[in-house]
Amino acid sequence: MSAAWPLVALGEVLKRADRFESKDELSEYQFAGTYSFGRGIFRGENKQGASFQLPKVQRIKTDDFIYCKIMAWEGAFGLASKDVDGCVLSGAFVAYEINRKRLDPKFIDYFFKIKSVWKNIGNKSTGTNVRRQSLHPDEFEAATIPLPPLAEQQRIVARIEELAAKIHEARGFRQQAVEETEALIVSYAHRYDLDSCGKLAQGWISTTLRDVVTLVQDLHKVNTDTTYPNIGIFSYARGLFKKPHIAGLQTSATYLNRVHAGQFIYSRLFAFEGAYGMVNDEFDNYFVSNEYPTFNCNTEKVLPDFLYAYFKNPTVWKDVAVGSKGLGDRRQRVQPQQILTHRFMLPPIEYQYGLRQLMAKAGTLKQLHSETAAELDAMLPSILDKAFQGAL
Repeated sequence: MSAAWPLVALGEVLKRADRFESKDELSEYQFAGTYSFGRGIFRGENKQGASFQLPKVQRIKTDDFIYCKIMAWEGAFGLASKDVDGCVLSGAFVAYEINRKRLDPKFIDYFFKIKSVWKNIGNKSTGTNVRRQSLHPDEFEAATIPLPPLAEQQRIVARIEELAAKIHEARGFRQQAVEETEALIVSYAHRYDLDSCGKLAQGWISTTLRDVVTLVQDLHKVNTDTTYPNIGIFSYARGLFKKPHIAGLQTSATYLNRVHAGQFIYSRLFAFEGAYGMVNDEFDNYFVSNEYPTFNCNTEKVLPDFLYAYFKNPTVWKDVAVGSKGLGDRRQRVQPQQILTHRFMLPPIEYQYGLRQLMAKAGTLKQLHSETAAELDAMLPSILDKAFQGAL
């Protein structure tokens, strides 16, 4: 922190709000809470007075500074926005009015987004273990904040927000590029600009998945002394992800299916919301339950890359899911037979290889987006450090 700024006790610029009111069991209350890691205040659930045991609740107003006594050690500090004005808090929270003649509300809000700040102050919590620790208001109010003149605080806040806006804009541009590339991939797989006759004229054929893929299983009997690497499938055709290993001693499954690179895979339970994917080299030899049917592709006719791109279209999920049985949408299972009998337009294999190249470039773009997103995420903490060192 800047040595040129005087250190001022928080209790000198914050005053405990006294807006407690007795609970009315017939009234409905909109609760608020604090995110951890200095991420601010959120609107919680509505509760009827008769449904909770608190004898009193406290009202909060816009620009109150709030912290959670039992989660201060994890950065549960933040500034109340207009969105939570009038909400109520339980006794686990302390709300403060800010002396605006000395302290800009956004200045203290940004101050508590610095990890070292909330960790140092949160570490003043006392209790038998981390999850039972509580930061007493007296301890919080005794902590200090470097406090330049109000005009300088406002200048610093404006500069932080200017840079934060640029970071947000850059993140938006990168996300937009990824989304546009995804849309291009789907369009490439479906060629919305061509009707059936136009596709047939360019060598596409009308076929069913049964004609180009084969339902396969590589079943392995579960051993109680073995753990099995496991994968899941993101909804909305966002690919595969690693799940915690399956412990043979704990699973009720007798057999698990081992998947192999190049296979097409889906989730029977979540196919209705796009849980389709392609097994790439990263997930080769992982295991899944029988809820995840796998298919080998006849690569002389169809590439798994094409099927993955084709199944990114929500219309396809709906078409395939017609006739699935279950108790409501979220209980419906799409069976392999529904996949195999699905009819679609298949482009020539050369066209599919072109799509594969496009998807490889998209993968590179996603990786770049992920890396730059991490860099952008690290920029704001760096900006805040400089701001409160007087270097911004």
